[in-house]
Amino acid sequence: MFINQFAVLFSNFILLASVSTLFLICLFFLIECIAALFSNPDFDQQVKANWQDIKVTVLVPAHNEELVIGSTLERLAPMLKKQDSLIVIADNCTDATAKEARVKGATVIERQDLVHKGKGYALDYGLQFIAASPPDVVIVIDADCTVHNGAIQKLSQRAVSTGCPVQATYLMARPKNSNSSKDFISQFSNIVRNLVRPLGLTYLQIPSSLHGTGMAFPWSTTQKVSLANGHLLEDLKLGLDLTLAGHKPIFCQEAKVTGYFPSSTQAAKTQKTRWEHGHLQLIQTYVPILIKEAGCQKRLDMLGSVLDLCVPPLSLLVVIWLSVTIASLVFGVLTTLWVPVIIATSAGICFLTAIFIAWAKFASTELPLSQLLSIPLYILWKIPVYLKFVIKPQSTWVRTERD
Repeated sequence: MFINQFAVLFSNFILLASVSTLFLICLFFLIECIAALFSNPDFDQQVKANWQDIKVTVLVPAHNEELVIGSTLERLAPMLKKQDSLIVIADNCTDATAKEARVKGATVIERQDLVHKGKGYALDYGLQFIAASPPDVVIVIDADCTVHNGAIQKLSQRAVSTGCPVQATYLMARPKNSNSSKDFISQFSNIVRNLVRPLGLTYLQIPSSLHGTGMAFPWSTTQKVSLANGHLLEDLKLGLDLTLAGHKPIFCQEAKVTGYFPSSTQAAKTQKTRWEHGHLQLIQTYVPILIKEAGCQKRLDMLGSVLDLCVPPLSLLVVIWLSVTIASLVFGVLTTLWVPVIIATSAGICFLTAIFIAWAKFASTELPLSQLLSIPLYILWKIPVYLKFVIKPQSTWVRTERD
């Protein structure tokens, strides 16, 4: 009898801890989305450095990008001044990436290292190359994206004026002529992750995350952390490392960069697997580190970074909520203890409210309401990605195939 009562109490404790953690994550997600409504960053009102006096180096890491790098460099080159540099890091390339980049007028450095593979190692190689004559600002642009007019100038001025790493608005476009629910929901998730939540973090004065391209760094900050790693999400890791080092990244909504989801289903799954496995690995690694350092450095903003990091990919958050809610209902029926059900329901309300706010304000023109209702089908498509993380998580960086 005593053992049975202890088992019920222990199960109740575990369930309460789980639903309470879930509620805290969903509540913070809601707070981010509400805060985004009030965030109104105005670049023109910021103290701006003189653009003509800033020396900028744009680093373009590229691994077998001969199909796309030419158009990327064509758009970038006119945005730079005479004293600026455009450097392509042809990393472990087996195609004509280096040749295409040189034709477009870029300085090309080539790296061959099949042991240390990944974008982080490529960027570190680029930084070593320019260290003898460092610029004021280093900007990282991926080889397969479109940089909008004025983005380089705005990123550079913000980085010099604040002394902080700066992240541009980096949004992904779905494949042309695609009416797939999967592509619509992927685009919506990207808007929430790369626009709505960074705006909310800006209003709350919490460090922003870095998204891999459209990143600007004052030269001094590049020397504070190591970029030489092959992590699946080297950009998010870099932002966390800089936050820990006291150089919190900030968000620049006015600078815009556009990327493109692959049209191939397999390529899309490869990309999602890398992103989401990398995110889950960073949660495991950095949550305890951030909590410890928040106490040591007495920084409340770092606790905000913990909560932001703990917000998983939206489809996974739905799966977790459904699982916890079902477990709470079963437990409630068996024991008549309904507190976990109430907390799980509250978490669901927070999540759905946040999703509606993000859609209504930031994505209603891109995502018809009918497509938003197809989220359950999208989740079914993503379940194998999460099961793979449990069975055999991806551990090495894999480039997404280009269309």
